[in-house]
Amino acid sequence: MDMKVDKKLSLKDRYRHQTRGLGWETTYQPMDKVFPYDKYEGIKIHDWDQWEDPFRLTMDAYWKYQAEKERKLYAVLDAFNQSHGHLNVTDARYINAIKIFFSAFPMLEYTAHRGFSMAGRQFRGVGTRVACQLQSLDEIRHAQTQIHTASNYNKYYNGMHAFTHQLERMWYMSVPKSFFDDAITGGPFEWMVAIGFSFEYVLTNLVFVPFMSGAAYNGDLGTMTFGFSAQSDEARHMTLGLECIKFMLEQDPDNLPIVQAWIDKWTWRGTRVLALVAAMMDYMLPKRVMSWKEAWEIYFEQNGGALFKDLERYGIKVPDCVAQATVEKEHISHQLWAAMYQWNFGTAFHTWIPSPEELDWLSAKYPNSFDKYYRPRWELWAQMEKEGKRHLNTGLAQLCQVCQYPMIFTEPDDPGKLCHREVDYKQEKYHFCSDHCQHIFEREPEKYVQAWLPMPQFYQGNCGGGGVEEFFKWVHLVPGQDNMDFEGSQDQQNFARWKGMATSNQ
Repeated sequence: MDMKVDKKLSLKDRYRHQTRGLGWETTYQPMDKVFPYDKYEGIKIHDWDQWEDPFRLTMDAYWKYQAEKERKLYAVLDAFNQSHGHLNVTDARYINAIKIFFSAFPMLEYTAHRGFSMAGRQFRGVGTRVACQLQSLDEIRHAQTQIHTASNYNKYYNGMHAFTHQLERMWYMSVPKSFFDDAITGGPFEWMVAIGFSFEYVLTNLVFVPFMSGAAYNGDLGTMTFGFSAQSDEARHMTLGLECIKFMLEQDPDNLPIVQAWIDKWTWRGTRVLALVAAMMDYMLPKRVMSWKEAWEIYFEQNGGALFKDLERYGIKVPDCVAQATVEKEHISHQLWAAMYQWNFGTAFHTWIPSPEELDWLSAKYPNSFDKYYRPRWELWAQMEKEGKRHLNTGLAQLCQVCQYPMIFTEPDDPGKLCHREVDYKQEKYHFCSDHCQHIFEREPEKYVQAWLPMPQFYQGNCGGGGVEEFFKWVHLVPGQDNMDFEGSQDQQNFARWKGMATSNQ
């Protein structure tokens, strides 16, 4: 008997069968009741089948692809750990940079895993749900591999023992945590803009490329391998975020102002989080690949500028905050490192004053600002340290209600004046570090009045009690061992001793 044999399906057709064919229109309950959250933000979608999956990954292809990456990653990690690779980094100061990274990022990746699982459940479009499912798997993989990478350092160095406990208790860690708390409590479409665009495009380009290159340059093979393994996933995630933005804009013209407002908000929120990366790149890498200013110009001004130019045809405009962020590329790393130095008793890492050679490097990289505004401060603090008068700020700083940084940033047109804004709302006063954080608050005040800010909570006795000693116990910190000056620290002494043992003939 003759049989009709269909020609082999193309990848696009095969993917469509394996995704679109998994959905159905509900009958015993209305679709709006099954999927109540993909309309309440005001986004109008007329045809979910118009969603295009940029990579068209099927589950079987995904597992094969990721399994191969896992084999390569863990082979390198095992070799690095067994050969005591942590002793091959340029300087034990470098370990403090990855203390910040591994204290914050694994839990943020896990929140991203939860967020994409939630968003996937809330979208009625099948292709969108499959894309969210695969990214959710990516995010939990990143959390796991980061924790595995950090575990080797945690065996030998202080400050990484309680990162899950400290995430919402440490002032500098509450900054990225608040970013994800803000995103996951939005609707599914805002989540896709916040994470798929702001986090994946704006942030990870400036984390997983220049900073991971810095890890490689400083001999940290483990972190470098993880970073570049993750970046191949981030490329897919960026594309997913951009596809979602284009999908919304193509579906209905009424979506444009909503999407524009989200892009404005999350571009600023993302650039604020990046101040942590700026300080790590300019001050915490003993051997530097590039300055934060150079990284910003390459990965945001050039790459981001091309992105916004591409979105112009949909009516999207470059956010107003980009002008301020571009001015701040000269300043934020210096301002944040100064804050970390003077409030170091409330951190889980060590700080130090840049050496004369490092000050010269910063002067060369920031010729328009460093010698005028920041070098004199470091030289003064260095002299005070020599005289036994190490500068400490024992007061608790006012925090921004939105981004949760202390009030350490300056006016865009005056680097000598701290920027401070106030808003009265329901007989309470709220404080902000910038016009853009203030505008975000004024658009959604009820969301941000609920923010849990570590320093005000300390004054209220909600951080273990009313004193500093109680705070240290509450946050699981050992003063002087987990923080304060690197010079003379246990980490510095152990590294020197172990390094000497590894290179001696005895």
